[in-house]
Amino acid sequence: MRILSDIVCNQRPLMLKDTAPVGQACRHMREKKAGSVLVVDDAGKLVGIFTGRDAVRRVLAAGKNEGTKLRDVMTADPVTISSNKSAIEALRIMWDGGFRHIPLVDGDKILGVISRGDFQSSEQLQLDEERQLWEHMR
Repeated sequence: MRILSDIVCNQRPLMLKDTAPVGQACRHMREKKAGSVLVVDDAGKLVGIFTGRDAVRRVLAAGKNEGTKLRDVMTADPVTISSNKSAIEALRIMWDGGFRHIPLVDGDKILGVISRGDFQSSEQLQLDEERQLWEHMR
């Protein structure tokens, strides 16, 4: 089983300050082909995550404009995971939480972000098998 540090080795996550406008975040996401932006405060501490889903639900559908600050539409205090955890642990957290991205941190250091697309089919299959087993046990 792969550990998360193997998946994101040498990753340079897309990060913006919480005062950055949504339009800037969306342009960077398009340019980098990223599904999320890690949102940091002035000290560089992770304070949130902004995803394509947030852009649709919290910006477009809410009638806000591209000048809206990330801090007003991000998912604050996102669930994080350590780089020494396994891929299946990250998949379980995503499944249970109903989200597709998890920031990877060690202490206060931001290492990257894991998304559903980063996992191999064997890891996805293992999660599916676990879920089926739990459903049969109910």
